Amino acid sequence: MMGIVAGLFRHPVKGFTPEPLQTAQLSVGGRFPCDRIFAVENGPSGYDPQAPAFIPKQKFTVLMSIPRVALARTRWDEAAGVLEAQAPGHRSFSGRLTDEEGREAFARWLADLLGEEARGPLRVVEAVEGHRFTDHPRGHVSIVNLASVRDLESRMGVQIDPLRFRANLYVDGWPAWAENDWEGRKLMLGWAEAEVFKPIVRCAATHVNPETAERDADIVKGLHDAYGHMNCGIYVHVTRAGQVALGDACTAPMQEDAV
Repeated sequence: MMGIVAGLFRHPVKGFTPEPLQTAQLSVGGRFPCDRIFAVENGPSGYDPQAPAFIPKQKFTVLMSIPRVALARTRWDEAAGVLEAQAPGHRSFSGRLTDEEGREAFARWLADLLGEEARGPLRVVEAVEGHRFTDHPRGHVSIVNLASVRDLESRMGVQIDPLRFRANLYVDGWPAWAENDWEGRKLMLGWAEAEVFKPIVRCAATHVNPETAERDADIVKGLHDAYGHMNCGIYVHVTRAGQVALGDACTAPMQEDAV
């Protein structure tokens, strides 16, 4: 069973703009490149760069609790370490998030944008090597099956932007919802190999329209009403390094007894 990689995205700052890619190099046991390497604390989170540990997303400025985050359009220059941000009715921002001064400046810019929706104080934190601000402590790489999104669209009777699910890979060509049964099985992502870890349980972040910053669709209720679960997408762990690119084959796992 074969699908095609239809989208590749990184999210350099947790909760903010997905950035499209043409290719990505996946490493064994590694996270998706340049994904969730920064986050913005919404009040002290307890993050300690000397002893990094998983922190729940509620501690950060994320769409689940602050829809206005979607008003910010961000772009990360990896080589320069500079983040650029724009939002309607607000001055543009450009600053080096690898420097404390730049992180403090972005926190001030964001506080002005979010206003009373953020309890604050806001503080930008940077992941140390090997750590990422993912929604699950073992959520290394995330994949969404576009056929599943289309099936949910038909059940709910609304158009659903797949970017609501903030995945790293979007795959076309797999049967809808087949991925929910793949836990512990292998698949190919371009030239890389991965093992499916678990389905992704969705939250209210998916209710927010990434274009309008409005909560305009109860995706969680739609999933539960239509299928009796709240899953959309899967987490995988990379078991063999390799490059994945747009248009690459994405081979679904085969049953062990069929090999």
